[in-house]
Amino acid sequence: MAINFLRKSCLFFILYILPVTVIASQFSIAEDTQIIFGKSELSVISADHQYKFMVEIADTSDKRARGLMFREKMAAKDGMLFLFKANQVVNMWMKNTFIPLDIVFIDQKGVIIHIAKSTKPHSLDIISSYKPVVSVLELNAGVTDKLNIHVGDKINHPFFGH
Repeated sequence: MAINFLRKSCLFFILYILPVTVIASQFSIAEDTQIIFGKSELSVISADHQYKFMVEIADTSDKRARGLMFREKMAAKDGMLFLFKANQVVNMWMKNTFIPLDIVFIDQKGVIIHIAKSTKPHSLDIISSYKPVVSVLELNAGVTDKLNIHVGDKINHPFFGH
C-alpha cells in the first residue's frame, strides 16, 4: 500500500508539478535574459517638420518578441523600430509592457498607414496594422498627438532606402 502511494505521489509530481515549475522558470528566465538591441537614428517627416528619434532596432524574432517588455520608462526622444522581412499584416499586444505607447505601422515605402494611440500597458488586446506593413515604430504614448504625426507622414530611415 505504501509503495502504491509513493508511486502515485511520484507520478503526480512528474505529471503536474514538474511541468509547471519548468514553465514558470522559463518565464522568469525570459524576463531576466538580456537582449542587446542595435540603435540608429530615425526621422518622421510630418508636414514641414522633421522629428528625430533614437530607436532600438528589433530585427530578429527574439528581439521582436521581447520588444519593450519589462521596461519601466523610455526617454522622450527614444523608440523601438520593429523590422520584418516580408510585407505582412502585423498584430501586436502589450503583454508585459509597462509603458503606454503610440504604435505606428509603416509600409515598405516608409509611409505611416496606421497609428494605435496610447495603448494600454499589460493589455492582451490585439493591436493590428490592418494592412500589410514591413515595420512598426513604438513611441511613448502621446508623442504622435504632441508632434502632430499622422497617417500619410513619412519615415526617414536606411531600412526604407532613405
